[in-house]
Amino acid sequence: MLFHFDLKEFQEKVSTQLRPWQRSFQFWVRASFEKDVQKQEVMWEKQHEVAADKIYSMCSELGGFFLKVAQIVGKPDLAPAPWVKRLVTLCDQGPATPYNVIRVVLEKELGQNFDDLFQYFDKDPLGSASIAQVHRARLKGDKNDVVVKVQHPGVQELMMTDIRNLQAFALYIQKTDVKFDLFSVTKEMEKQISYEFDFVREAEAMARIRHFLCQNNKKSPVRVPHVIRDMVSRRVLVMEYIDGIPILKLGDEMAKRGIRDGKLAAVAKQNILKNLSLAYGQMILKSGFFHADPHPGNILICKGSEANCYLHYSCQVALLDYGQVKDLPDELRLGYARLVLAIADNDPLRASESYRDLGIETLSKCQDEQNELLRLAQTMFDTKLPPGVTMLQPFSEESSIKKIAVKEDFQVSSVIAIPLSNVTNPYRRAFPALVIKLCGPGVTGKVAAPWKQPLAGMQGGRGLSCRNSPLQKRKLIAA
Repeated sequence: MLFHFDLKEFQEKVSTQLRPWQRSFQFWVRASFEKDVQKQEVMWEKQHEVAADKIYSMCSELGGFFLKVAQIVGKPDLAPAPWVKRLVTLCDQGPATPYNVIRVVLEKELGQNFDDLFQYFDKDPLGSASIAQVHRARLKGDKNDVVVKVQHPGVQELMMTDIRNLQAFALYIQKTDVKFDLFSVTKEMEKQISYEFDFVREAEAMARIRHFLCQNNKKSPVRVPHVIRDMVSRRVLVMEYIDGIPILKLGDEMAKRGIRDGKLAAVAKQNILKNLSLAYGQMILKSGFFHADPHPGNILICKGSEANCYLHYSCQVALLDYGQVKDLPDELRLGYARLVLAIADNDPLRASESYRDLGIETLSKCQDEQNELLRLAQTMFDTKLPPGVTMLQPFSEESSIKKIAVKEDFQVSSVIAIPLSNVTNPYRRAFPALVIKLCGPGVTGKVAAPWKQPLAGMQGGRGLSCRNSPLQKRKLIAA
């Protein structure tokens, strides 16, 4: 059998494979020789926009865990502005499952005919994320609208495959100069994300947090949706509909109302944060059981109260999606309180002691160990960037992760999971600083200041209350 070699076809294949490298090389050459700083910034901005579109397309097409990857990458302190602007939409505007498939899932999960269940059902979802999508509907014989949350078929198997591939990659990375127990972090991801596929668990968590916040306040600082009884299964969850403005669109709403005053915008942020910080302070420090996924897609400004945000009044904030919750043991809450205080006071000694309280064992690769431990804590748990720094570079040569090795086989997964249960979330930092990030830069720690005294009380042993008892198959790399 004669072998036919097509030179032209071979050249085309090689050219296709090398084209991305060629374009990158050409750009780097042009950018390097451009001496005008402003023109160089414009060049980089355009390049970031092209890259953001490619990342967006890839994550949308692959779905599964890659949608969560988009949330990680799309952080203001980790990625360029064009990336953040493009990728943040995947928090709640990801690829949706077709309506006819949703009907089949609903009938199977709820055990009734679709037309017997709903008087009205909006075919277009209100939002779609990595695991599920939500539709506005009205049940037969009811006057109020509801939200129907439906899990994407096959998404659990798809996402678990992605995570196992990530675990294989984490083991490889740990063999390099990054001596951080990334594998334990990915195991915690696997554990926590697996919870999100059980909507019965989510309904119970929602009811528990709603009850706790109502019990501990004259008026709950955040609104938690009420679950509709007998309309919950492992893959379907029906809850009350809350009409509101997504926090990401608050700026557009302000513009529509002709509000362009920077001071009013700052007041709006402060009012929103007061509610969120109170809710998270109580959940984490008083209860230990808390909502662990406060990305912008899960925060609504309730309709009718948004005008109060611009004034010195309390505006009502709704907190959605309780698939990610975390229950902290008392010893972790106490150690966490100490760490927050150490970060707030910029105290390296107490920060290093707090690591031990949390069960974190470290191996220093530098002389100034205590200060590097503080920097590592600030990188992981704070939102305030160092002076002159606009973007984190966690794996640069000067990064604390490179200088402080974390021992394996300890409880790092539980510790790193404290803020938001897993580091897949773009807002993974600890309370109180994590809440500041939700409304963007420009908000100081004044909102978190009232919690310093309760935190100090916990440090002394006080404040620990009684606790409330694409969608295509990936080739599996990790066997």
